[in-house]
Amino acid sequence: MGTLADEIERYIKKILEASHDGIVELQRNELALQFSCVPSQINYVLSTRFTTEQGYIVESRRGGGGYVRIVKAYVADDSELSHLIRQLKGKKVNQYAAEGLIERLVEEDFLTKREGLLIKAIINNEVLDNQKKDHNILRGNILSAILFTLLKEEFGA
Repeated sequence: MGTLADEIERYIKKILEASHDGIVELQRNELALQFSCVPSQINYVLSTRFTTEQGYIVESRRGGGGYVRIVKAYVADDSELSHLIRQLKGKKVNQYAAEGLIERLVEEDFLTKREGLLIKAIINNEVLDNQKKDHNILRGNILSAILFTLLKEEFGA
């Protein structure tokens, strides 16, 4: 059994999968009522599990009639992917966000499932725990280096 955040994430992803255009609009307060939580819990899920790296665009409007619009974004071309990967260099990337990016690249056929599994194994917290450096920055650098190496043919480098 997962956490409440896991349940909310699964629910939102299920709704997104069912939508024909990869766009869903939800009422934050209605979601909070449905999951018996405060709206800030919904905000937490959106800000940590529906990020740009993971392939989502989240638009939010607060207030009485407020809503959350979630758009499943796909990498349009190689230059967009290159830009996304370059942004990882020197950036703190936690394990969850890194795995989300890897899953996105596997989903969009930039990586094979096997390559994704290998990268996830390398950037796992258990592997990085022995490092003196901030392992979130180290993870971002490793992720950037691996992806550029695996995808350099895609970029013509």
